[in-house]
Amino acid sequence: MTTITSSPCQRVWFITGASRGIGARITAAALGRGDAVVATARDAAAVTQRFGAQPGLLAVSLDVTDEAQAAQAVAAALARFGRVDVLVNNAGYGLLGAVEEASADEVRRLYETNVFGLLNVTRAVLPTMRERRSGHVINVSSLGGVQSSAGFGVYCSTKFAVEGITEALHAELTPLGIHATVVEPGYFRTEFLEGQSLVTSPRVLADYAATAGAVREAAKQISLNQPGDPERLALAMLKLVDARTPPLRLPLGTDTLRVIADKHAFVERETAAWHEVAASTDFPRAQAA
Repeated sequence: MTTITSSPCQRVWFITGASRGIGARITAAALGRGDAVVATARDAAAVTQRFGAQPGLLAVSLDVTDEAQAAQAVAAALARFGRVDVLVNNAGYGLLGAVEEASADEVRRLYETNVFGLLNVTRAVLPTMRERRSGHVINVSSLGGVQSSAGFGVYCSTKFAVEGITEALHAELTPLGIHATVVEPGYFRTEFLEGQSLVTSPRVLADYAATAGAVREAAKQISLNQPGDPERLALAMLKLVDARTPPLRLPLGTDTLRVIADKHAFVERETAAWHEVAASTDFPRAQAA
């Protein structure tokens, strides 16, 4: 059972991609309960326009792909609030198209934001958390970080990277009193499938019409009709940071829960079917005399 603690003082959040989508909802929820938020976006004016001027809000311009900007943003956070209690690596975008359809430049830019950008911000924040032996790093993955799919293969690969990075952070930071959690949202009703958050590869190959091509069309129908409620997601994030022992993974949405169950069942079946071959690759054990 999850145990929730009462917070004796306000937390200081550092949230990337805070001007819209999930990041904006988390920002609003944290501010709404009296926490302080360093809300970053490529243009800080977009944050101010959405939330107005508030004593507990510091809007900072940050392109996560710029390591120097990440360091400057954290310095601004420390100058204003003195610490960072919760880092939410939320900035990112999607790429729609078959793996072969994606150009090298499209793939490179996606990784620069979704993976290398996350690492830039994490490296900038961790020294102050290590100094205080306290903090919580939350990396926003996706249902696509649990299972990849046609049409979103390259995007999903970035989220698989986020999952692996967070697993390692969990092992490295736990002895230092710092938590690390990867959050796996399913389809939530935000602007993620719209133009600002989703790039569609212009190259279209007819051979993928029934797979990635079908997903391209489905995305148009799903957009702004997703089953997940982003306001409830934000409330779940508050429960996450209040937990005494937060999880390594937090799936959000019944669609993600279903995908996890189905994938585990598939892996178990396939592993059982190929167990003999898998086990045959060790060096033979020396026979007892």
